[in-house]
This record gives sequence, C-alpha cells and structure tokens, in this order.
Amino acid sequence: MENKISFKNDYSEGAHPRILEVLSETNLQQEPGYGYDRISEKAKTYINSHLANQDTPIYFVSGGTQANVLVISHLLKPYESVIATDTGHIHVHETGAIEYAGHKINTVPHINGKLTVEGIQSVLDLHTDEHMVKPALVYISQTTELGSIYSKEELQSISNLCREKGLKLFIDGARMASALCSEKVSLEIRDIAKYADVFYLGATKNGGLLGEAIVFANPELAEGFSYALKQKGALMAKGRLLGAQFYALFEEQLYFELAKHANRQAMRIAEALQSAGFRFALTPESNQLFPILPYNTINILFEDFEFYVWEKLNEQEAVVRIVCSWATNENDVDLFIRKIKDLSR
Repeated sequence: MENKISFKNDYSEGAHPRILEVLSETNLQQEPGYGYDRISEKAKTYINSHLANQDTPIYFVSGGTQANVLVISHLLKPYESVIATDTGHIHVHETGAIEYAGHKINTVPHINGKLTVEGIQSVLDLHTDEHMVKPALVYISQTTELGSIYSKEELQSISNLCREKGLKLFIDGARMASALCSEKVSLEIRDIAKYADVFYLGATKNGGLLGEAIVFANPELAEGFSYALKQKGALMAKGRLLGAQFYALFEEQLYFELAKHANRQAMRIAEALQSAGFRFALTPESNQLFPILPYNTINILFEDFEFYVWEKLNEQEAVVRIVCSWATNENDVDLFIRKIKDLSR
C-alpha cells in the first residue's frame, strides 16, 4: 500500500469536528485573554460537574510535558525529588525536563507498568537525611506508559501511603480518558480527584487539537500557580483556544465517547491477536496494546501498517506497540484483523 495505515499513536489525526465547530462558532466573539474568557469558564464548569468539589481550581495548558514540568516544579522545593517508575514518561520521554527544572527523579522498577506501595517505600527507606534529596512527590500516569490501568484499590493504597508519609500524589492524565472508559476497570473522574492531589485530563490524545486540563483536587496547592504559568511561558494570551477544546469535549460527554471508541477498536485487535495464538507483554486494558510477535509477522504487517517495535526479546520475536485513537477507522481495523487471520492460517 502506498499510504500505510498508522497504529503508531493516538494523536496522528487533527481534531474532532465538534471542536472545530466550537472554534468556528466563537471565532469572532470578543473575549478576555489569558483564560478568563467565557468559553474557558464554561469548560471548567463542565469538568467541575464531575467532581465532588464544584469549585476545584482548573488550568488549561498546551501539552503533557508542559503540564508535568509546571506541576512538579510548582509543588516541590529545590531539594525535593519525584518518585516514579523506570518506565515513567517524565523519566524516559521528556528529554530530562524535570531534571532541567532542578528535581531528581527517584526511579523504581515497574510492575506491569505500575508503581507500587512497596516501590515508593523503598525510596523513602533509602533517603534518610539532608545529604540526599528529599522524596516529596509521587508521579504516576493513568493509563501507564504500557497501557495498564491503576485500579481504584491500587490508587487508594498509593494515596493512603502518600498521605501517611506526607507525599503529594500527582497523576499524569494524558490518556486518562482511556482509563476512565476501560471495560476492565471501574473508575470515574471523582475517584481520581479523591486520591490525587493534582491530576490532569488530556485532550491532545483524545480528540483535541491540543490541551491538558490541570485539576488541583487539593485546592490549597493551586496557590500561586497562575504565576508559574506565566513565568514558564504557559499562559496563553488566546487561552480561549485551549478552553474551546474542553468546552466541546465535556458539553455533552464527547470526551468519554471518543475514548470508548479508541478502546473498543483496540480490544477488537487484541481479541484477533489472542485468537491467532499470540501472547501479550501486558494484559490489554486500554487503547494501547503490547503484543509479542515474530519478526516475520512484524515484517509482513509492516507492508500495510505502521506501529512501533517496542522491545526486542530475542532473535525471533519482539514486543510491538499498537495504538488506536478516537478517530481510528473501523474498516482499517477490519483490514488489520483479516491480515492477522491470514497470517495465523
């Protein structure tokens, strides 16, 4: 095929048409700048309707790495550090952004992509005095980098330890929608707010042109955050452009519908791979899949499809990453499934 079908990520497409409609409908509407516009305020009201505290502080920023740097640097003192897994996005895929902001990342080996209570405690046990950095914040992502999802019970355990030890809990929600809409786990936004001090809801990977909504579930921690936004170049004059993303996504629950579509298409592929006898590095739970495929199968699939070879296991096989998005075409999934069935015969 001249134009291959991509399953490489969930941000290859532009934006859901409803977002473009909102941008067009409000284009000539005069609004205050820097996020004080009516569109952004309404979007915050929509998001707050999913929270127990309807006055929760919410800030819109352009992307995930920006959100991570802004929140972590705002919450930590210069000598304080972050606890994360060795696969955590802030550790592997953000070009040392957190370290550049002046904070060490204390990494722990992941368990199915997740950080555990035992892993957090091991860092605390090692860092005992002022000759070392002081671990003060726990970073996890929901979903994880490997597509797994923290259950409500796992979040509660981590949250309980954080509160017992005086640690802040920050949840990277770039793919939060996929976690909230997974058929494998029962979670709502209010559950995330119950356990986290700060988290964000990602639009970039769920139908938006760009944008993440940072939610301060612990409102006291939001003090001065608007200054941090401005100082670090994240306070957009045309903040309405970010607000419009979330206005469109939350006015009629589009945010959840798009994630359900992405998850559903991923599960169709997962079922086809399982039926064909292929194994998975991690149990499929979200819109990211990590099957283990022989290289000859990978090379044949590469003729028509794009996806990442994630980890070489041996000379015969590797873990690959297959991602479905809010806009993944069902016919493209059908084609992928047919190819898998042909290869398994």
